[in-house]
This record gives sequence, C-alpha cells and structure tokens, in this order.
Amino acid sequence: MKQNYCIIMAGGIGSRFWPLSKDNYPKQFLDILGTGKSFIRSTFDRFLPIVPAENFLVVTNAAYKDLVLEHLPQIKAEQVLCEPMRRNTAPCIAYATYHIMAECSNANIVVTPADHLVTNEVEFQNIISKGFDFVSSEEQSDSLLTIGIRPSRPETGYGYIQVNDRSTAEIGKVVKVKSFTEKPNHEKAVQFLSEGNYFWNSGIFIWSLKGIKNAFDTYLPEIVSVFDQGKETFGTEHEQTFINNKFADCPNISIDYGVMEKSPNTYTIPADFGWSDIGTWGSLFTHAAKDDDNNACSGKAVLVDTTNTIVNIQEGTEAVVQGLENYLVAYRDNSLLICKLHDEQKIKEWITKL
Repeated sequence: MKQNYCIIMAGGIGSRFWPLSKDNYPKQFLDILGTGKSFIRSTFDRFLPIVPAENFLVVTNAAYKDLVLEHLPQIKAEQVLCEPMRRNTAPCIAYATYHIMAECSNANIVVTPADHLVTNEVEFQNIISKGFDFVSSEEQSDSLLTIGIRPSRPETGYGYIQVNDRSTAEIGKVVKVKSFTEKPNHEKAVQFLSEGNYFWNSGIFIWSLKGIKNAFDTYLPEIVSVFDQGKETFGTEHEQTFINNKFADCPNISIDYGVMEKSPNTYTIPADFGWSDIGTWGSLFTHAAKDDDNNACSGKAVLVDTTNTIVNIQEGTEAVVQGLENYLVAYRDNSLLICKLHDEQKIKEWITKL
C-alpha cells in the first residue's frame, strides 16, 4: 500500500455549474449534493483506505492551494502541485508523475478527477485495488488501465470504451480495450447500449510509474522534453519556480487523446459502483431527491404549477417559481440563471458572453 499514489486533478472551474461554481470558488469545493462534504473531500476519503495520506497529490490552480489545504487538512502544502495555467490533463498528469518519480521509483498510481459521485465505496475500493494489483505485476508493468462504467442509459455526455464482445465484459475483470469513442450522438449512444460491449469512460486511470513514463516517452515526447529540463528540481524547493517558468511550453492536450487512444497496452475494468460525473445541472437533477411533481428544490422556494424542474436558491434568499416545466433556476451571489434543462450545454457559451 505504501507504493500506492493518488493524483487528484482539481484545477477546473466547473463553468457548467454556474452560478454555483465560479472562478473564486469552483465546483470541486462545493457540497452540491448536500452530503456535508465537498466533492474534493469525498474524493480524498474514497481513496484513503487504499492510499496513504502522504501519497496524495492534488494538482490545481495556484489560486486554489489554500482552499485545497482547507478541505484536506491531512495533506501537507508540498502535496499541492500548482499549475500556473490550464494545459489539459496530459501536462497535469506529467507534472505529478515527475514529482512522484523523485520520491518513489516503483510507485503505482491512480489518477482521478476531483468531482465524481460514487455511491458504493466498498465496491469502488475493491475495483481500484484490483487495478493496482494488475499494473504492479511484472508482466503488466507497461499496461495503462482505465475504469469503465456499465452504462445505464444512452448518455451523450460521456466518452465510451469498447471491448471485443459482451462475453468478455465481466464486471470486475480486466479486459483489453478495442477502441475509445468520443461523446456520441444519441443514435450512436443507443447503439452502444444495445451492443453491450461499450462502457462509459470514467476518466479514472491506473498505471505503474514505469508504464506511464514509457507512454509519455513514446507518445508525448514534446511534454517529456519540457519536464526533463527541470528533472533535478522535482521534490526540491526549486520545483515551483521551474514549473512557473516552463509549464506554458507544454501542449494543451488530454491524456485520452495524447496517450490512451494511441497505446496498444490499454485495458479496462468494467465496474458498477454507482458512479456519475456530476458535471452538469442535468446530471445533478438525475441524482437529486424529487417532490411529487418531479422537481428538485434546494433552498427556500415555493413552486407553483411547476414540474420536472430543478431550483437551487442560495441560503438567505427566497423565491417563488410559477408555471415552469423542464427548467433550471439557480441563484447564487447576485447571479441568476434561468434556462431550459435541455439547453444546459450552452451555459459555458453564455457565461463567455456575460
């Protein structure tokens, strides 16, 4: 267990959750689900039984370092790695990988976003432990593993992982990946669901330090060339200065596109542990408690002749909502959003205009 590391990616601003999630207090630090814990706190607690507290690394924006330490008091300041700007997931993961390389040459690493929902944490930990066992074996040390989620609906907001056929797609069994597919249209998503050998791409990855370093060397040498310039600074007081000076030289590229879709050594563990990427108001609505009119209401609001609507009102504020169907109403810190639920994918575009 002492060789297990966890990289938590927590640098986004969650703009699709505006107005709750904003630059100064983004989604990963919010308790959107009303559990009493922020997303990042829940993520940390979920991995703590299988990763020592000192082996967590949180990669985030420098502006959020104090927030991370506030929400995760068990970790030290040097475990918070600060990106000077956003460069997508591949540079983020490379940064943390080089940091780990300076500490532990035979580490096994799990990489996770900071803002997922998992309802069956015991099964989750079982699956992650199986993943660690797989990548730590000598014969699989070059393997790159991702967690696949059995789809429950034709979701168009997730990427998909294809395996050879449904007979090999057993829950909890490591299986070779045939292909990765970006977010499909509805027709394709229905087809994937019916074929039975497609899984949602959770964005949770497991690999050995050797495996991911070899993959970066092979598929993203332009990122390796940046970090190799400061290899001796990692784990020292000079690390942050090097990152501040050189991180911008990294290409803006995702780990999925840069590595996973190119490597022949990709595997998945199909899983079913109550997972959701609570990335949008719609996904929150799916998991929220509803009243008899299928409304999800948070805060002091009276709903009249309103159905299938999510209302989220800041504490200390009152609202009356009348005559809406399939809508989203959210108010936070002098910012108001009213839109049709099926148009929520446009929120980022609207915020840019705002």
